[in-house]
Amino acid sequence: MKKIGRLDKPDNFGTAKMFSNPLLEKISRTHILVPITMFFIISSVSFYYATTATEIGLAVGGLVLILGVFAFTFVEYMMHKHFFHMAPDTPIKDKLQYTVHGVHHDYPKDKDRLAMPPFVSAAYAAIFYLVFRLLMGDYALYFLPGFLIGYAGYLGVHYIVHAYNPPKNFFKILWVNHAIHHYKDPDVSFGVSSPLWDFLFGTLPKKD
Repeated sequence: MKKIGRLDKPDNFGTAKMFSNPLLEKISRTHILVPITMFFIISSVSFYYATTATEIGLAVGGLVLILGVFAFTFVEYMMHKHFFHMAPDTPIKDKLQYTVHGVHHDYPKDKDRLAMPPFVSAAYAAIFYLVFRLLMGDYALYFLPGFLIGYAGYLGVHYIVHAYNPPKNFFKILWVNHAIHHYKDPDVSFGVSSPLWDFLFGTLPKKD
């Protein structure tokens, strides 16, 4: 699937009106620091309870936290590839795909839509915690902060690569890969915060 958005332009600086209802339209936008701050606050609270209300040692907990960061990069890749870029082969899937991601490909410079609205981000955090708690018990209190730090890092990187020029160091690859994803081939470079899973699953951009 090559087409992801609605417009056929190499770079679109405008914005899209997603909802006719002004309230829905307003809450569909968010400053990038809102969800990032939210995730760090939730992570801090979770880490506090992990260290004060469980018997898990800090060394083990730290490893679990790092595993949570690593796990997020995998979820980021799989969500981007299989959900955000789902085949819009039914009207419902077409509408869903465009709402959650296609609009971003049409208007990649729209800074107000580089992250999910706060209530969606909060719902994600709650769902992730419940799933992690079910799967790993008290270890979830360490795993969740790592996962959300990874999520916040992804949001930050995604914002920066759209808002600023690439640096003259090895981080430039993040800008290059994401530009290829947006403007050349949307079927490659699904990893935003890391190219690791693109490398492992063979979706790195092909060198010309």
